Amino acid sequence: MLDRLAVHELIHRWWFAFDEGQFDVWPELLTEDVHITSRSDTGTSPYEEFIASDNRGREQVIAWQRQHREAAGYPLRHNASNIHIERVDGDDISVVSYMHATNITDGQVTPIASGVVRCVVRSDGAAYRLAELHTVLDTHAVAFTERQA
Repeated sequence: MLDRLAVHELIHRWWFAFDEGQFDVWPELLTEDVHITSRSDTGTSPYEEFIASDNRGREQVIAWQRQHREAAGYPLRHNASNIHIERVDGDDISVVSYMHATNITDGQVTPIASGVVRCVVRSDGAAYRLAELHTVLDTHAVAFTERQA
């Protein structure tokens, strides 16, 4: 039986553990075969090299994510919103949400990124874990009718 609250909590816990650098928690949130990607919507943002990733397997994902997190400032706050389940296929739950990230600049909360996150949450019977996490950051605005689906 699908536990929607547990799915939402996993996503929120991932972002909190990421921001706080709780590296020891990360393995329990990820499947062994996890696949994580990130990029900007254009693929050509000035900081593309910093954000672009395509990593598979828990060890590779954790290594890249740790290096990425350690290179970013603190406090860093990722917030997931409008989380909803798109589809359930066996033990795989396809979820989509918006993501907003902030940090502090000159003593003020500053938005630094927003985007769409698509993920697959998988149940192994005992827990829900992230099997996929694909983030596309917003960097370019167009008319709604000109957007790429």
